[in-house]
Parts: sequence; C-alpha cells; structure tokens
Amino acid sequence: MNVGESEKTAAVPAERGRMDKRRAIVDAALRVFARVGYTQASLDMIATEAGVSKPTIYNHLGSKENLFRHVMTETAAGSNAKTLHVLQDFPTDPEGLRPGLQDVAHKLVDCYCDERSEAVRRLLYAEAVRFPDLFDAVRASGPDQFTEALAGRLARLSNAGHLRIEDPVRAANQFIALIYDELPGMSALGTRSLDPEQVAEVVTAGVETFLRAFGTGSDGERVSD
Repeated sequence: MNVGESEKTAAVPAERGRMDKRRAIVDAALRVFARVGYTQASLDMIATEAGVSKPTIYNHLGSKENLFRHVMTETAAGSNAKTLHVLQDFPTDPEGLRPGLQDVAHKLVDCYCDERSEAVRRLLYAEAVRFPDLFDAVRASGPDQFTEALAGRLARLSNAGHLRIEDPVRAANQFIALIYDELPGMSALGTRSLDPEQVAEVVTAGVETFLRAFGTGSDGERVSD
C-alpha cells in the first residue's frame, strides 16, 4: 500500500467519526429542544446529552439558533423520506383501492405519530412567532413535498376513472386530515400513547369518508372492493 492509499484509508474512519458525532449532536439537540423548549435549552445541556464538549457543537453546527434550524429542517426531511417511501405501495387499480388506501393510511399515521415527527411538529408551532421563516422552510422540506407527491398519485387514479377529483392537492390535504387530524388531540400532541384500536377506528373512518367523497359511485355510494 502506497502513501496515498494509506492517507485515503485513514481519512475514511475519521470522516465517519465526524459524521457520527454530528448525528449524536443533532439527535441530542432534538431531545433537549423537545423536552424543555427552545428558550430553556442551552448548548451546555445539549453537549451533556450528546456526550461531547460545547466547542464541538460550535465546530459542527455553530450557535444554538443555527443548531435549532438545522435540527428542525433535517429531521423534517428525514421524516418526509419515510412518508414518501410509503407511497410506493399506493394502490393503482379499483379492485385494491379500499384496502390499498387503508394500508397506506395506517403506514402514514405511523410516520406522523413517530416520536421525532411529533417533536418537530410541537416545536414548529411553539416557535412559529420566533422563527416564521423556519416554519415555511420545514413545511417545504417535508409536508409540502409529500402533499404534492400524494396529489400526483390521486390525480392518476382520477385520470383513470377510479376517483372523481377536481383538485388533487386539496384532495391530498383532505385525505391526510381525515386519517390524522383527530390524533394530536387524542395523544396530547404526541405526549401520550395512543390506543391502537382507536387509531384503527380513526383511519378506517377517514378512508371511508374519503371514498364516499371522491369515489366513482353515484350519490356518494362506496367504491366496491
């Protein structure tokens, strides 16, 4: 092995170690921010939580505000990747429409009720006045992208005659609302465990209502299985 190869090999573990430390800081910061809020959180608290020194946080992510912004946008983007993955199983034919939507809805709710996603959601609304631009940035890096992707799937179903939809984006937002909007109140914004049976009831009712509104049967008749 020549000198250049040795230096390259040594650089790989070093870079991996740097990324691992950065990940530890981000994860610890999210936990601290979620636990005590932005105002009460300090870099000392986050450093202790992450098992690193305070200067290490500055070296990786700078000030508390910069860290908070990074944590929020990165976590939202990660959550969005998970929800987008769920759409790989989105139904494409009328025979599997109801069970397919049920399956997708359950998986989406699992993503939305994930501890990290709920933490970001609480912080986003709590700090909207302090960071109005961050509110928009987090929406753009997560929910807005997913809504557009879901709208595209719904539009294809509508174009194929399996649904009746005039505004796919609005229909996508309504689908999400029907299967999820009851849950934050039931879980006290993600701070209490949800009863799986109650979640299943909400999801089932939401999908049924969506199909009654946008199904191809006359007078709101359910789409046949």
